[in-house]
Order: sequence, then C-alpha cells, then structure tokens
Amino acid sequence: MKIDVYSDMVCPWCRIGKKNMNDAIDSWHDQTGQTVEVSYHAYQLDPTLPPEGLPFNKVMEKKMGGVERLRPMLDRVTSAGADIGVTFNFDKVERMPNTVLAHRITALLPAEDEAYWVEAVMKAYFEDGRDIAKMEVLMEVAAELGLEPEEAQRLLEAGEGLEAVEQDMASAKSFGISGVPFFLINNKYALSGAYPSAQFLEAFKKISQEG
Repeated sequence: MKIDVYSDMVCPWCRIGKKNMNDAIDSWHDQTGQTVEVSYHAYQLDPTLPPEGLPFNKVMEKKMGGVERLRPMLDRVTSAGADIGVTFNFDKVERMPNTVLAHRITALLPAEDEAYWVEAVMKAYFEDGRDIAKMEVLMEVAAELGLEPEEAQRLLEAGEGLEAVEQDMASAKSFGISGVPFFLINNKYALSGAYPSAQFLEAFKKISQEG
C-alpha cells in the first residue's frame, strides 16, 4: 500500500492528520505485518506569501476575521493536538513563513528521510516558533537531523528542488485539492482532512479486501 500525502509545514491540521496516519500505519503493521509506503508532496496554503513571510498574527487575524475569532481556533487546534500527543505552542509563533524552501528540501531528500524532515520542520515551527522561511533555520534543522546542510544549501542556491515543488502543486490542482492534509492511497482512494487513526485503518482494511 502506498500513500501520497499533500501537506504544508505551516498547516496544524496537517501535523495532526500525519500523526493519525502514522498511528494507523503502526496499528496496521501490528495487525497484518504489512508496511505502508508514504511519500510527501508540497502544497502551499498561501502561495502569495513573500519569500520572507509575514507576521503570523497579522495574517491569521485577517484570515479569521479578527483576533476574537483567532484565539478560539488556535485553542481548538492545540487541544486536538494534545489529545493525540502533538504539541502546539502558538504563543511562540511570530511569523507566517513561505514554505517553498522547506518543500524544496523535502524534494531533494531520499524517500526514507522525507517523513523525518517534514516532522522536524513542523516541530521547529509549531513547538519552537522558529522562522522556517529562513535558509539558516532550515540548515540548522537539517544539521540536527544528521543531514548535510552544506550540500543542501548548495543545491538550493543552484535552484534544485523547485521544479519538483511546482510539479506537486500542479498535481494537487489536477486532483482538485483545495485544502490539506490530503491523502491519496494507491493512486485511487482519497481522504481529505485530519481523519482519526481509526478511519485510516478502516480505509486500509477496505482497500486490502478489494485487492
């Protein structure tokens, strides 16, 4: 079984959905012994953001229609994350970053490193409040993962990874994806949203039975 995940590193529900998916994959393996291949694809919630990003509160207050609507939304996300063991520290988040650089690094990594990278960038942003639009921050995260930041920076400065990100965005458009997380299973079955792990498991069972 293979899952193609379309997500953005600044999407909290993507982090929640990813955790639920991973929990379901672990349960599926325990039950059946079967593994699930996961590939991560780029999606930008706001492709109009400048490369350096914008102030988080300013962007989100405008999107939500005021600070009085923003705080309850952030509280809901924080609570939903806590329920499954995922931490969000929105008080530390100061910037709404452009995520193209981070997505380009995902595209440059071997498949087995993608999940670790995506999670590390999300943790850096949502838990530590780091500005993941900045090259130096991403290189720090890469070094912390044991990757080779100097080589990654060289490739990024040469323009590598951009075409892959653009292809992902085009694919998302062709699939009609208008929000993330979006999970495409075996290029046939789609789940859109941060489904609970139990619903992922139900999908796995149904797909397995269909052969």
